[in-house]
Amino acid sequence: MLLHRSFKSRLLPAIATDCYGPVYSASVRKFAAQLPARLVIPEEEIEESFLKGSGPGGQKINKTSSAVQLKHLPTGMVVKSQATRSRSQNRSIARRLLADKLEDAEKGPESRTALKVEAKRKKKASKMKKARRKHRSSAEHPNLETAASDQSAPDNDIPSR
Repeated sequence: MLLHRSFKSRLLPAIATDCYGPVYSASVRKFAAQLPARLVIPEEEIEESFLKGSGPGGQKINKTSSAVQLKHLPTGMVVKSQATRSRSQNRSIARRLLADKLEDAEKGPESRTALKVEAKRKKKASKMKKARRKHRSSAEHPNLETAASDQSAPDNDIPSR
């Protein structure tokens, strides 16, 4: 589904959505096209239980059963989510975590998370390469101003006491 938005008197297609709404970027378009669809787990294969939370968050976390634990029955994988105080949000987060975990086990290096990590690694390597190139060029060609100011500085002929 493509949405259109006016931006600097141009219409741009909305390529992806994030938590803040549609994203209008060419880099997102390229990256979103490479990611496979998220794995959908049938409800019959999931055993869901609600637990009392622990850790920071105070009395509200410790007294209510807002933490969600999902068990994938065919594989036995277990995921627990206590990211928020909301049970419904924790349910959706736990389902996403379980889908990612199952996909990692099933597809290995071709999974969504592995592709995201690889893209981040490539971007970091490119950034480091650019920084090295910039540093190397500045070391090979020092600024003429600093060289000229070093030569024109008078020698310190004041005798020391």
